[in-house]
Amino acid sequence: MCGIVGYIGKRDVAPLLLEGLQRLEYRGYDSAGIVVTSPKAAGLKMVKAKGRVRDLEAKVPARFKGTTGIAHTRWATHGAPSDVNAHPHMDADNKVAVVHNGIIDNAAELRRKLEADGVEFLSETDTEVLVHLIARAQAGSLEDKVRETLRVIEGTYGIAVMHADFPDRIVVARNGSPVVLGIGEKEMFVASDIAALVTHTRQIVTLDDGEMATLTADDFRTYTTEGTRTTSEPTTVEWEAASYDMGGHDTYMHKEIHEQAEAVDRVLRGRIDDRFSTVHLGGLNLDAREARLIRRVKILGCGTSYHAGMIGAQMIEELARIPADAEPASEFRYRNAVVDPDTLYVAVSQSGETYDVLAAVQELKRKGARVLGIVNVVGSAIAREADGGMYVHAGPEVCVVSTKCFTNTTVAFALLALHLGRTRDLSVRDGKRIIEGLRKLPAQISEVMKQEEEIKQLAAEYAEARSMLFIGRVRGYPVAREASLKLKEVSYIHAEAYPASELKHGPLALIEPALPTVAIVPDDDLLEKNRAAMEEIKARSGQILAVAHQAQEKADHTILVPKNEDELDPILMGIPLQLLAYHTALALGRDIDKPRNLAKSVTVE
Repeated sequence: MCGIVGYIGKRDVAPLLLEGLQRLEYRGYDSAGIVVTSPKAAGLKMVKAKGRVRDLEAKVPARFKGTTGIAHTRWATHGAPSDVNAHPHMDADNKVAVVHNGIIDNAAELRRKLEADGVEFLSETDTEVLVHLIARAQAGSLEDKVRETLRVIEGTYGIAVMHADFPDRIVVARNGSPVVLGIGEKEMFVASDIAALVTHTRQIVTLDDGEMATLTADDFRTYTTEGTRTTSEPTTVEWEAASYDMGGHDTYMHKEIHEQAEAVDRVLRGRIDDRFSTVHLGGLNLDAREARLIRRVKILGCGTSYHAGMIGAQMIEELARIPADAEPASEFRYRNAVVDPDTLYVAVSQSGETYDVLAAVQELKRKGARVLGIVNVVGSAIAREADGGMYVHAGPEVCVVSTKCFTNTTVAFALLALHLGRTRDLSVRDGKRIIEGLRKLPAQISEVMKQEEEIKQLAAEYAEARSMLFIGRVRGYPVAREASLKLKEVSYIHAEAYPASELKHGPLALIEPALPTVAIVPDDDLLEKNRAAMEEIKARSGQILAVAHQAQEKADHTILVPKNEDELDPILMGIPLQLLAYHTALALGRDIDKPRNLAKSVTVE
């Protein structure tokens, strides 16, 4: 969740690191810090600040020169945001500096031992334990000092380490939190996300868990925490620096909502097979015989990815007639689930690094399960761990709340459902029908965007609400779940999603004029059931905003969405509610791209 960036070479390092932190700020933004040195410098120089990267930048003195450095933007886990708790952390002699993403599970025990030995801690963080252990390590080289320290560490980490006695190198290590190397010409970079690297290089190496690396200005080498050399060939990332710019929009969220038509076109491109009314998904590594042996599909994700999985499970059941369900990965990995050899497991993560999802994948692999990954980031940990999968090709998503990645993930599930369905019993006619529906999506998304001004006016009305209820039935329920989450995340208005069929079993007690209800009302075989739910709400003086394919008499307001195939309608129906959440947050003056208490990639438990 925190952002790490480092550089070693010949350039003035501070401006490079500050620029990298700006690009990583969506990963954490309650404090930031920077350490620099150079081969001719006497020791390490550090500046830290509570607040945003701009607050750090204001504190960095004009003469803060160096050619090697590491920097960090924090999302607090141990200790409240403060100058002292900000990373990097240094030892009492100012010789060792560490930045860290992750959680050290045995930090309290190690801290007690170090304090008993006379070590004085300055911060409340778990990371400071690493600093003192490295500083006190008896091994000779910096690599060995770090390795000696990691042997006693329990937990997750992505770390970068500098030492005043070894100014010609940065040592990094990974276990559960991403670390990416950037390969330049007579210069090397390290970061927790390629966003910090693409301005300078598109040649990257992604470390695996249990792997370390040493960076010098001229070269890099990778090896295990046990010291065995590993072979890591650089790969070229497809995203360019311009992909991370706002492109004339006021916020990344607004830009990314408006990129969805183009993004959906990308996820479809080259995958549709008109001849057989199916799709090409070679990355699944799943042949037709294996696909026909699948008896159940279990989808695992967290947050927005979990909601995309709920939509995906419904499409798989409808099109492939395979029992399917979605579950939060954070729950699955702790409940000692029965792992069935006939079940296909699908792990969903925008970043491909979400720790709870990754841990579930690793446990499933240990038990011999077949696991597919649906991710946005090429070469990410889940992509590498899985037996096969799909990239959703949404492009970089910088806003903390997910919009275009959610939509592209649901489209990817439609492709998977179509593939499994055509392998089994889905007819050519139905396959063609779904393909035609998929091809309509980009234009229909653009149609929804034309209603933004009307949605903005509605948002101004609903921004006064202290709480909102979202309801949907069967296909509409996951849409309600995701729309409720979006409103909570970005506007801080309390929102709850409930199956429309469950209203009379308790939630009707909440209905009153001050509690608006957003109803998802697709024009399908449950239309009259959904209208009956709205009747119940209106009978109790509730205010209703409907998202529907036709005007709803019982609704106070209706947002109209273009009709697609019944199975694909959920993909479209959530998009106007992204705009509603956005404009509600805008009306309330929220920090839209960086909501309080949240970070983009959740790489800790």
